[in-house]
Amino acid sequence: MGEEGWGWLSKYESYGRAGDSKEDFDIISYADAKSQIYADFMHASHAFIFARRPDDILWDLYKARGAVLMQMRFDGLLGFPGGLVDPGENPLQGMNRELEEEIALNLSLHRLVESDHVVSFVNKKKNIVLHFYGKEVSIEEFKKIELGNLQASDYGSESMGIIRPPLFTMGDGFRGLPAFLSNNFAGNARQELLMGLEHFNLLTSQEVNKAIDSWMDFTSKNQVVKGVTNVDT
Repeated sequence: MGEEGWGWLSKYESYGRAGDSKEDFDIISYADAKSQIYADFMHASHAFIFARRPDDILWDLYKARGAVLMQMRFDGLLGFPGGLVDPGENPLQGMNRELEEEIALNLSLHRLVESDHVVSFVNKKKNIVLHFYGKEVSIEEFKKIELGNLQASDYGSESMGIIRPPLFTMGDGFRGLPAFLSNNFAGNARQELLMGLEHFNLLTSQEVNKAIDSWMDFTSKNQVVKGVTNVDT
């Protein structure tokens, strides 16, 4: 029990728990996700904002590949900018509102549109539908978005700061992306990260699977993480 328990947050606390399994989230079509089938479900939207860095080599060793924007949430878990869709909003409207609130995204420049939809999930155990969008920007624009995050209305409350996942694996086969995967993620954010990397061709499916295997192998041998099954295999 925390300092004040859950209070009014109690009806929302189950949606972004750590340790949720990939098997709890079924992929559904965008049309079905927005239809009357799931009209009584809670909906949430999150965004994969990224920039490509194809020519950047870190320390003359590792291909940077790109920059992906994730955040440290208020609950100490990693996730993507976004959140619950408010009554009267559609998933895309909720997405853009959340991006403006959480990272101060300039919607006149980077507003998400329907074609930015990547995938939708349903978790029938929790009666929630998740919508995942993606937006590519230039690396210069990405850096401006990072700096602008400090001016967001939700900075320091819902969002504790943004981070870039490393998209490379270092010489020991673990540090880099595999090590990043050992963090605690909200809901299925780990799965969304891996799907986004492959969907936008920042990493190949073989590279994604190799990172997963390296993470799982290291953590099982060293018992760093127990009971975490939310991976994209």
